Amino acid sequence: MVMGLSLAACGNDSGKDKGNTFEVLVYGDAGNKVEKDIVAEFNKTSKVKAVLSTIPGADYQSKLQTIINTKQAPDVFFNWGGGSITPFVDAGLLLPLDDMIKKQPKLRSMFLPTVLDAAKVDGKTYGVPMRGTQPVLLFSNKEVLDKAGVSQPKTWDDLLGAVSKLKASGVTPIALGGGDQWPTLMWFEYLYDRIAGPGLLKKALAGDKDVWASADSKKALKKIKELVDTGAFGKNFDSVKYTDGGSPALVAKGKAGFELMGSWYYSQQQENSPKFAKGGLLYTTFPTIPGGKGNAKDIVGNTNNYYSVTKNAAHPEAIAKFLELMYSDRFVNSQLSIGNLPTTTNTKESLSTSDNAPYLQYQYDLVSKAPAFQLSWDQAYTQENATPMHQAVQQFFNGSLDEDGFIKAMQALKTS
Repeated sequence: MVMGLSLAACGNDSGKDKGNTFEVLVYGDAGNKVEKDIVAEFNKTSKVKAVLSTIPGADYQSKLQTIINTKQAPDVFFNWGGGSITPFVDAGLLLPLDDMIKKQPKLRSMFLPTVLDAAKVDGKTYGVPMRGTQPVLLFSNKEVLDKAGVSQPKTWDDLLGAVSKLKASGVTPIALGGGDQWPTLMWFEYLYDRIAGPGLLKKALAGDKDVWASADSKKALKKIKELVDTGAFGKNFDSVKYTDGGSPALVAKGKAGFELMGSWYYSQQQENSPKFAKGGLLYTTFPTIPGGKGNAKDIVGNTNNYYSVTKNAAHPEAIAKFLELMYSDRFVNSQLSIGNLPTTTNTKESLSTSDNAPYLQYQYDLVSKAPAFQLSWDQAYTQENATPMHQAVQQFFNGSLDEDGFIKAMQALKTS
């Protein structure tokens, strides 16, 4: 059962009986196909029914923040672990899942430990993985690249050369949903990793604000400005969005060559442009930076998404049974069918039989061999930092904020 978010219909009041249902709130996108399937599967045999609600991706974070401490709070909700749930834990709004795990140990043993640990706060588990690992990849349109005589870029100079050739062929070299702001952040994440290594962000999160003014930080910012100044993203990137399908359509329709995006891009193109996804969509890792401290095999992105449970959730025993489906064969195969790579211990054995086997195996090898998997900055920091971070990223990209201004904005972010 799928319904739009109804603020009046659902609640999280400990003294209020919701009847024979609990609400599962998720980020609205192409991945909802699997969530609908799993909810329907659960409801076949459970007396207590799960009701799936969605919020469009562009609005998810803000609306969740608005309702999480009200009677309209969901019982189970989608998140990114890490900093995205820490404020909720600190406010006493979430249910630790350790007791559920003691009763059903597979809620721990069936998931890769490093992924499950990303939903721990102060040593307690607050989330169960519910989608797939999401490394950020450089996607491209094969036909557009071939026409311009461009190969997949392995180095930064390769990328700059590709930009020049694509501009000459009359297309936007790199699509960017700058209107959403967070897609722009991915360029900062990879350039900082390639130049400074993953240690810079770790130090920043630990409270070392000086790292943002370091030589490596300034070098990364110069590389970003270098790319923007070539015209790589065109002139209107701040008016284009990913969340309404705008930037993926530029690539699918041959109006842009590349787009840097999380691995969910594959399922998004499958849904919106299936013909292109099947025959024209390419993918590769982010280019290397000569002299950089980061390993060429490092990746950035989201380790997974998680289901967390609110403290006063209705029917916690039924919810525990629902969460057990997150490592079922049905769940794994449904995720694989849309190009998502689950982080369950039984995933590898199903890769070869999936329709998306080459793409999934590529991701699996990438993730399993990565020396470092850097969580997206806006998820690694607590959510109160997301808006000022996104604004600083957007403003530096469009030239309305200079290097010193960006550094000061990042130094002003709050750390625990």
